[in-house]
Amino acid sequence: MFALAHSVAGALVGAIVGVELYKALRGIRMSTGIVFVGPFAAGVAVGRWGCLFAGLPDQTFGIPSSSSWAVELGDGIARHPVQIYESLSMVAFLVAFVLGLQQRARWATAQGFYWLAIAYGAQRFVWEFLKPYPTLVGPLNHFHLMCAGLVVYGAVMIFREGRHRNEAV
Repeated sequence: MFALAHSVAGALVGAIVGVELYKALRGIRMSTGIVFVGPFAAGVAVGRWGCLFAGLPDQTFGIPSSSSWAVELGDGIARHPVQIYESLSMVAFLVAFVLGLQQRARWATAQGFYWLAIAYGAQRFVWEFLKPYPTLVGPLNHFHLMCAGLVVYGAVMIFREGRHRNEAV
């Protein structure tokens, strides 16, 4: 039986809510999360391998698959290695982010945290279709909803930041 466990997606959503409330109370309008982008992406990239090696008890495994890269976690069922998919997705984001920082690209230097929220939310949203979690709304589970929220948050904040920047000019 499925049991709701701990999740980095939930931690990220909770942290964003707390920080954005604090920033609103203090009148802080700029992005303050740039220092967390690299460590978060790297942490997910490495941590998801720990989830894979933990096997079935971790409850982060994928649905059955006949693909040549499917993994078997001790129960005789070949499954999508969703942990690896997520790890590789975050490595790709991290590489793009570091290159963006090196080039002093505005998307990385001023909006990096918002792009992290979008990238993490979007890739995790996709991988959730390959997990056996119970659904809440149509084919969507609670992680789909949280991840959609992360994508919307990132997009809104980028839009707001761009609008405030244009108003200041």
